[in-house]
Amino acid sequence: MRLDATSRKFPASLEEWDTIIKEAPGNERPPTPEEETAWDNGVVVKEGGYPAVRSALAENRRSGPAETSNKVLLLVQYSPEVVDYFKSTGDGWQARMDTALKEWVKAHPAV
Repeated sequence: MRLDATSRKFPASLEEWDTIIKEAPGNERPPTPEEETAWDNGVVVKEGGYPAVRSALAENRRSGPAETSNKVLLLVQYSPEVVDYFKSTGDGWQARMDTALKEWVKAHPAV
């Protein structure tokens, strides 16, 4: 029994807890690539409780990719079928939409 973001079941017994602990990454099992990806945005705070966690999260947000992005933020409206298509391709759909638009621009240079 693996407890993850998609599983909402809370262990009901000590045996279930033992199973989760045995399956958890550690000395005997390294984390899977999916687990490492899920932990990329984690914040570790050794002491300080709730205020320290809030401070660490705020600091993490300040140093996020938005500050170094070469993208332009704007409000755009697309037809539902275009949005549905790209969303159906899964996570990263906005990056794929950006790539498709860049390819179109490259193929159709302005005159």
